[in-house]
Amino acid sequence: MSMFLGTHQNRFDAKGRVSIPAPFRAALKSQAQPGDPLVILRPSHLHPCVEGWTVGAFASLATPLDEYDPFSEDHEDLAASLYADAYPLDSDKEGRIILPETLRTHAALTDEVSFMGLGRTFQIWHPAAAEQRRQAARSRAKTLATSRRPISAPAATNTAGAAE
Repeated sequence: MSMFLGTHQNRFDAKGRVSIPAPFRAALKSQAQPGDPLVILRPSHLHPCVEGWTVGAFASLATPLDEYDPFSEDHEDLAASLYADAYPLDSDKEGRIILPETLRTHAALTDEVSFMGLGRTFQIWHPAAAEQRRQAARSRAKTLATSRRPISAPAATNTAGAAE
């Protein structure tokens, strides 16, 4: 399975296009099905960045919607938050895309952007914000790693009639 790895910086060109980093393009293309867009972009719910999804990963993100009554307000709210600001995009021959203005505004993107790999997905950040996010994530990951308790084996039980 192709993964999105590393952090890559690119610039918008004069026409407002930005190149998807070659390793990310390769991962996107390897997972795309005929007729699918190359990538689905949407604003992050947690951070001032843009999320990049393959069609398959995005479909799995939407799977929990099936648990809600399709005519309920909860379903409608979740569907709107997933789909209303999602943009399926294809790149040109050089691997460039044009980010919709709403996404550029959400992530405060200007001249340069950082593409940050997260394994199954990637994010597009303003470079300074990306660096801050990586530092915060590393710090939090250290705390999580040191506070993790080892998984203990289940306690042995003495069953009735067992030889001692």
